[in-house]
Amino acid sequence: MKSVKEHLMFILPLMAILLGVEFVLVFDRVTSNYEEKLRESYTILLVSKTPVTERQLRRAEPHIAEVEPISKEHIAKEIARGMRNATTAEILQSLPHFYTLHLDRYLSRKAVEAIRSKLLKVPGVQKVETFGENHRAKYNLFVFLKIIFWSFAGLLSVVSFFLILKQMEVWQLAHRERMQIMEVFGAPMLLRSGVLFRMGITDAFFATILSAGLFAFLRYYWAERSGIEILVARKELLFESRDLAILGGIALGLVISSVLSVTLKSGEDRE
Repeated sequence: MKSVKEHLMFILPLMAILLGVEFVLVFDRVTSNYEEKLRESYTILLVSKTPVTERQLRRAEPHIAEVEPISKEHIAKEIARGMRNATTAEILQSLPHFYTLHLDRYLSRKAVEAIRSKLLKVPGVQKVETFGENHRAKYNLFVFLKIIFWSFAGLLSVVSFFLILKQMEVWQLAHRERMQIMEVFGAPMLLRSGVLFRMGITDAFFATILSAGLFAFLRYYWAERSGIEILVARKELLFESRDLAILGGIALGLVISSVLSVTLKSGEDRE
């Protein structure tokens, strides 16, 4: 029972780190997907006295991904309805040219303002509407959520790693006599720490499988029943096969670093 408890004391904080890493991976995929939708829905309105080409605008600003001319006929008809002495043709001649611009990625408010300044320098351009307040609110919320999430994940990882080090120290004390005997016979540090590596790698394997299994369950079973639109439509955001390799690599790295940290600290204390 004591042995099981000791292994749980190592597996649980390791799982906390791995779950935090997987949450970061999922969060990154979800936010990237959401960011792409924001990019697609966000447009800039450009008004020009003379026709402008996509090439002209891209030369002025490389972040422009698509330029869509807005038909003036519909605008002219709407204006003509409210004017008795004007025809649609006359209004068409007096109207400027309208364009909807799409960007290649979702940019900050500062970057959008820089784009606006560049576009206003294009010959013929009269006005550029970036819908600043709406963009600012969405972008600030987006950045705030990222900061909060990364801060929480970082704090959780630091605390969990210290718990892993403490449990590794417990294991080292439990096998101290064996390690000291091996040291007397001239065994190198890595060989003396073999028992710690074996126990740590075994627990890392179970922690990785349990962590990956939880998110695989969320993807293949829970997502469809969650009722959350983005998860129902994009279940693959919850778990990808490469996540297992990432979690395994991180778990192995944590085991190696914790064993080396404890062993080197023990050697310095004896000196």
